[in-house]
Amino acid sequence: MSRIRLDHLDIFAQIVRHGGFRAAAADRGVSSSVMSQTMTALERTLGIRLLNRTTRSVAVTEAGARLLEGLAPALEEIRLAVDELDRLRETPSGTLRINAPEPAAYHVLCPLALDFMATYPEVSIEIASDAAIIDIVAQGFDAGVRFGNQIAQDMIALPVGPPLRYAIVASPDYLAGRPAPKTPADLSTHECIRRRYPGGALAKWAFEKDGDAVEFLPSGRFTVGSAQLELRAAISGHGIAHLLEDYAIAALAEGSLVQLLSDWSPTLPSWHLYYSNRRHSSAAMQAFIAFVRRSTHRQGETKSSLTGQ
Repeated sequence: MSRIRLDHLDIFAQIVRHGGFRAAAADRGVSSSVMSQTMTALERTLGIRLLNRTTRSVAVTEAGARLLEGLAPALEEIRLAVDELDRLRETPSGTLRINAPEPAAYHVLCPLALDFMATYPEVSIEIASDAAIIDIVAQGFDAGVRFGNQIAQDMIALPVGPPLRYAIVASPDYLAGRPAPKTPADLSTHECIRRRYPGGALAKWAFEKDGDAVEFLPSGRFTVGSAQLELRAAISGHGIAHLLEDYAIAALAEGSLVQLLSDWSPTLPSWHLYYSNRRHSSAAMQAFIAFVRRSTHRQGETKSSLTGQ
């Protein structure tokens, strides 16, 4: 038996539902002859007559009635599935999966996602915190967050959040009785809190001032695997830490940490939300992209008003 076309089965059910070729053809927007030819092809494929046709009427055969009995529920399930896809395409709903490194997830993506879900209650968001560079499409993610220079060229990317800076920080207790470092070279005489990435490499500390760039591999007795642990160790007075400013802002404000070498801290690009340019975006993803753009625009306006620009 040749392969049966699903649209031919749907046409058969439509003809029975309308009681004839003419009404079914009008509903489908085609001619009666097209409907007749489709039925002839279907009956030829099945090897059995489904409809008895005369010039005045159309009647379902016993075989046609049995086929329709089993076919109707299946066609309705397909119709409901297609309607659900239409709803996802037109109304923001469903689940968005986004992959992001822990700092971006904690400081930028999570606040955005919570505000977005409050605006769009039919959308769920799942954030996977992962520092590794992955293929988001192959891994089933709708989007990812990374630095701009880490994003493949075939992706669409837009900035999310303000530019970033690293801060060199230590507690007043640690600095008591010790000379504070004035240059990156002075760090070699200090106890530094080191961080090891999941892949095994130790994080290097980068500095820049007046076009002079310096990269420093810290030495110290305490090594951790996360910025949160590095922050806690610094507040506890165990050494000097190298953290994104977002992690240290609260501790700097309350005085439990002091910033060092601030004139050597380079400005980094902002995080970027990126997604495939080859995948049809759902309504939820389109709404989230628009939400991120509005949020970034508002942040820019706020910064301009604060700086008087």
